[in-house]
Amino acid sequence: MSTNESNTIPKPSVPAPDILRCAYAELVVTDLAASRKFYVDVLGLHVSYEDDEQIYLRSFEEFIHHNLVLTKGPVAALKAMAFRVRTPEDVDAAEAYYKELGCRTERRTEGFVKGIGDAVRVEDPLGFPYEFFFETTHVERLHMRYDIYSAGELVRLDHFNQVTPDVPRGRKYLEDLGFRVTEDIQDDKGVTYAAWMHRKGTVHDTALTGGDGPRLHHVAFSTHEKHNIIQICDKMGALRMSDRIERGPGRHGVSNAFYLYILDPDDHRIEIYTQDYYTGDPDNPVITWDVHDNQRRDWWGNPVVPSWYTEASLVLDLDGNPREVIARTDSSEMAVTVGADGFSYTRAPGDALTGDPGEEVGFKMGHQL
Repeated sequence: MSTNESNTIPKPSVPAPDILRCAYAELVVTDLAASRKFYVDVLGLHVSYEDDEQIYLRSFEEFIHHNLVLTKGPVAALKAMAFRVRTPEDVDAAEAYYKELGCRTERRTEGFVKGIGDAVRVEDPLGFPYEFFFETTHVERLHMRYDIYSAGELVRLDHFNQVTPDVPRGRKYLEDLGFRVTEDIQDDKGVTYAAWMHRKGTVHDTALTGGDGPRLHHVAFSTHEKHNIIQICDKMGALRMSDRIERGPGRHGVSNAFYLYILDPDDHRIEIYTQDYYTGDPDNPVITWDVHDNQRRDWWGNPVVPSWYTEASLVLDLDGNPREVIARTDSSEMAVTVGADGFSYTRAPGDALTGDPGEEVGFKMGHQL
């Protein structure tokens, strides 16, 4: 097992804040005009406010002020991933929780960004900039404005995905914080490569992907239907932006969702996501995938492009400086499943379709590269 007991993050004695859901991300972008074209003109997110330094965007069904803040800056990075909590007192609870953990915290009663009131930002034990808030400005919920509904409409913020070297360490910390695991990827040696964790009763509000970190893997928005994702692909093709489609469209094994990964002008990765499943019951079963199962990442067995495993966005500390990226020492999911030495199966040994013991039941991903 990768987790070093001496490196385990202790559970504080004070109660964890009651987190409702992932609420918004603040991304630093280097060219605000280029980012506006991508997020507003191409993806159709709705502007709640903008000036020369920031753009505040929300999805079709959202009533809080924003789901995404684009902040102009010198280095493209994640500035904050924000979670809404149930009550104003839960902001106090979050501050106390992270102070007991020994984490750096900063509290602003006026909020860190427009449209958000009393909030606390922390440098969490994994090195990520988390924010917790309750107070927010309400804006028009556009959920019945079908006169402005686009063919590729983004309707909700669905989740974040974080890259961290030690997934079991991060998993325990997030479970102590109140998140519940829905699915994970492991091997027969006990190495955990990824874990999906939720608060709002879907497959995840955030996920932990094993790799060099802390880095942000992606921010995900949901659509209503699969055809909305197909339209985004068609639109990007028509705009001669197909090189910004990194992976997909396809169907995930993990989460069962239909997906598409695209890159913004600063290479921040955005997932477009739809049709996962309900996970809100207290006895919701955890699904564990074998890292060598060729259908875990793509249900149709399509190989994952190497950049999806290796590239991710930097994250900032509370002073706005990029955090040091720590190398993962456990096995790499890409290394054990892609290339000449990697192996993934479509049918595990013993599951041959014909019953012929000589039938080839798996294949090396390297044969396709």
